[in-house]
Amino acid sequence: MKKILIAILLGFAVNYSFAQTDEKDEKIIADSEAAKVAFLKDDPDMNSFFEDSYGYIILPNVGKGGFGIGGAAGNGVAFEQGTHIGFARMTQLTIGFQAGGQAYSEVVFFQNKEAFDRFKEGKIEMAAQVSAVAAASGASLNAEYIEGVAVFTRTKKGLMYEASVGGQQFKFREK
Repeated sequence: MKKILIAILLGFAVNYSFAQTDEKDEKIIADSEAAKVAFLKDDPDMNSFFEDSYGYIILPNVGKGGFGIGGAAGNGVAFEQGTHIGFARMTQLTIGFQAGGQAYSEVVFFQNKEAFDRFKEGKIEMAAQVSAVAAASGASLNAEYIEGVAVFTRTKKGLMYEASVGGQQFKFREK
């Protein structure tokens, strides 16, 4: 079991390194812009979150997979009061009934400066109590911040069966 976990984590580390390169950063920015357009197409009311939140991160290409033990990782762009200020990296480890793999986009909104500062300091770790809302028409109308954070996901491809527990951890890098 340990070998499987190590292989999953190493695979994500290799595929989703957080090293800075101009070419990689440009691709993440372009993919984030496309992901924002797709989120707003699915749910135009989500625009109020983009406009009213203190800050947000867009993770356009998150890869997730697991069989008993799973993981996910993705890189994205961080915005503070509408201005691109840096980059984000999300990693996730889960344990429980799960099988499959999927690719998705995620946007994390921060209600206020305090929540956004926790993210920049690496102090945001989301567990089961902060659940993501699947982007769909009208989904954002009933979404609420929990401890200053609201999360939306949009499945791109794949299939994953899951009843697991775990958490997401974030890292921030200035541009």
